[in-house]
This record gives sequence, C-alpha cells and structure tokens, in this order.
Amino acid sequence: MSSFATAEVCDAHASHLAVGDLRALEPVFKIYGQCRAFSGPIVTLKVFEDNVLVREYLETRGDGRVLVIDGGGSMRCALVGGNLGQLALNNGWAGIVVNGCIRDVDEINDCDIGVRALASHPQKSYKRGVGEKNVPVHIGGTIIHDGEWLYADSDGILVSKTELSL
Repeated sequence: MSSFATAEVCDAHASHLAVGDLRALEPVFKIYGQCRAFSGPIVTLKVFEDNVLVREYLETRGDGRVLVIDGGGSMRCALVGGNLGQLALNNGWAGIVVNGCIRDVDEINDCDIGVRALASHPQKSYKRGVGEKNVPVHIGGTIIHDGEWLYADSDGILVSKTELSL
C-alpha cells in the first residue's frame, strides 16, 4: 500500500467506483497506530460490546489480512485495546477497522499497525463470546464481504471486490 494512495486508486479505477466494485467508506473513522497506510484481504466479524471473537481472530496468523469488526457503532465500550493491537502486530495482521471504539490509544499508537475506529472509550467490553464470523457487515455506508480487499491511508478507506493495482 505504501506505493500508492487511496486518492490515486479512485482516480485510476473510476469505472470500478461507478459500478460499485470499489467503494469509499464514509469519513467517520479516526486514525490510530503507526501504520498510516495499509491494505489486505478482509476478514469480517460482527459483534456487539463483546470482544471474545476479536481476540480469537487476532490470536491466529494474520498473513497480511485486515480484520473488519462491525461493533454496531457502539460508543459504550472498547472492542480493541493495546494488548490486542500488539497481538495483531505480532501475528502479522495488516490492520484493524472497528465500527465502534478502541481503548489504550497511546499503546495502540506505539504499535506499527494500522487501526481505524469511530472513537476511543476507556471501558472494556463484555466477555460472552457472542458474534458472527465471515458474514457481510454494514459499515461506513457500505456492505463489506469477507474476502474483499481494503485499502486505507490518511485520505480514507476503500473496499474493492478484488485486489487492485495501479
């Protein structure tokens, strides 16, 4: 991802934008982590105020993938904290996008990983283990499917049905 920017991707793939094969997420996400630009194939997760499945995923090999978490936009607790950010980095995840909150912002900002979230919140989530894996999620005004590609940088977040090149 460091060789091109999302704005350039949009310019080069205008026809993909026109038919919906490339979508820009609404600009509602804040940037966290040292890695300002990241990309990779998407793994989806749908949870609500419960991060047990988030940890389960991040404990596995990331292989350059991006975990997209639909937390229902909850602003009542955090789904990712400093320990999970470090775990994601150690296991080779390219990034994490959270439709919800994170915490331990200073710790996450010390990690060389890309994280996007709606906000930060000091309260931890519940531990019930409830959620859905590898399902379509509705985030940032678009439906995101497991296996699609995500491209993020300081300008925004793009989701593509296929891997893109310039």
